[in-house]
Amino acid sequence: MHSSPTSAASAPSHTFRTVFPVLALCWLAVFFDGMDVNIYGAVMPHMLDDAGLGLTPASAGTIGSWTTFGMLVGALTAGNLTDWLGRRLMLVSSVTLFSIGSAICAVAGGVGLFGSGRFVAGLGLGGLMPLCLAMAMEFAPPRRAALTTGLLMTSYHVGGMAATGLGLTLAPAAGWRWVFWAGVLPAVIAVPLLLKLLPESPGVLLARGERDKAHAVADRYGLPRPTAVAAPAAGARGRLAAVRALFDPDARWATPLLWLASFCGLLLVYGVSTWLPQMMRASGYGLNSSVSFLLVINAGGVIGLLIAGRTADRFGPVRVSAIWFVLTAAGALLLKSHLPLGVTYVVVAVTGVWLFSAQVMVYAATNTVYRDSERAAGLGWVTGVGRTGAVVGPWLIGTLATNGNESWGFTTFALAGLVGAVAISLVPLARRTGRTPAPAQAAVTVVAGAGSTGN
Repeated sequence: MHSSPTSAASAPSHTFRTVFPVLALCWLAVFFDGMDVNIYGAVMPHMLDDAGLGLTPASAGTIGSWTTFGMLVGALTAGNLTDWLGRRLMLVSSVTLFSIGSAICAVAGGVGLFGSGRFVAGLGLGGLMPLCLAMAMEFAPPRRAALTTGLLMTSYHVGGMAATGLGLTLAPAAGWRWVFWAGVLPAVIAVPLLLKLLPESPGVLLARGERDKAHAVADRYGLPRPTAVAAPAAGARGRLAAVRALFDPDARWATPLLWLASFCGLLLVYGVSTWLPQMMRASGYGLNSSVSFLLVINAGGVIGLLIAGRTADRFGPVRVSAIWFVLTAAGALLLKSHLPLGVTYVVVAVTGVWLFSAQVMVYAATNTVYRDSERAAGLGWVTGVGRTGAVVGPWLIGTLATNGNESWGFTTFALAGLVGAVAISLVPLARRTGRTPAPAQAAVTVVAGAGSTGN
C-alpha cells in the first residue's frame, strides 16, 4: 500500500487509534498462527486413535519437533529475504505457506507426508511471528511497547482457543482431517486483507533507500520519521555489524541470558501446546476434558498477556517475566498431581496466565537492552535461538510419553520455568547501564536466528 505524502507538521498524533489498522492486521495474522500451532495438539488424541495413520507417541513428538524446526528454518530464511522483499510481502508469503502445510496434513495418508506438511507449515509460522512482533513494536505508541506486544500476542491464544474448539467439535463429528482443512482459511481470509491494507515498514523503506515512501507512511500513521541512525547498514556487512554489536562490552552477558530465557520460554510454550491434552489424558482425565484443558490454558494466556503488558509498562518486562516464570513452575508442579476436575481447570487456567506471557515479556525485554540499530537484530536472535527450545520441548515430552513417563513432563516444565526465571532476572545485572530504553518504533529490520533480518 502506498501513502500520499503529508507534511510531518500535519501528521496525526501517535496513538493506538492512529496505528490501529496495522496492529489489527498483525493481530489477525498471529491469530491464525496460534490456531495452526495448536491444531496439532488439539487433534493429537484423535490421530493417535486412527490406526490407519500409524501415529505413535514417539512419532507424534518427532513431528512436533519437525514443526518447530521448520519454524527455525523459516525464521532464518524470512530474515534474509526481508531485506529484499519487505515485511509486507514476507508476511503474505508466511501465511500462504502455513496454509499450504495445513492442506498437506489434511490429505496425508501416512506419518511421513503428515510430518512433511507440518514442516512446511512451520516454515511459514517461523517467518510470521518475528515479522509481526517487529511491526507492532515499530508502530507501538510511545512507552507502550510492552502493552502493544501483550495485546498482539493475545491473538495467538485466541487462535489456540479456536483450534481447541475445532478439536472438540469438528474432529469428533467429521474427523481430524477437517480440522486441518480449517487451517487453510488464513490463505482465504488474511492474505487478501494483508495485500490490500498493510503498509510497508517505514524503517525498511528507509533502509532500502525509499526515503519519501518511508516518510509518507510514518506521517500517515503518526509515527516519528525514521532516521539513518536507527537503520543498520544495508546488506550482509550491515547485518554482521548488528550481530557483533550484541556482544559489545556493555551487552555481551545480557545477550546469552536473553537467549537462555527464550529457550526455556519456548520449550514451555510449544511443549504445552503440543502435549498438554495427551499428558492430561494419560493422567486419567477423559478425552474431552483433556482437550478442553488446551482451551482453558489459552484463555488464561489471553488474560495473562493483558495483565503482563500493563504491569511491565509500569515495573519493567524483566521483573515481570522472572516472576511469571516462577509462577509457571509452581503451576506445572501442581498439575503433576491428579486433582479434582474442577480444581484442575482452575490450576490450568492460572498457569496459562503466567506461562505464555513470561515468554512474551522476554521479547519485550530486548527493548531495554539494545540500542535502536541493534534492537531488530537482538529480537531476531532471541526468537531464533529460542526456537531450539521449541524444537526440544515436543521431542522431549514425546520421548517421555513413549516410555510411559508423561508425568515427568510436568517436572520438565517446572525446571524450564525456574531456569528461565534465573536467566531473565540476571539481565539487569548484565545489561549496559546509564541509558534510557529507546522508543520501540525504532526496530527497523526484522532479524531472526543467524543475524539476518526477518517467532
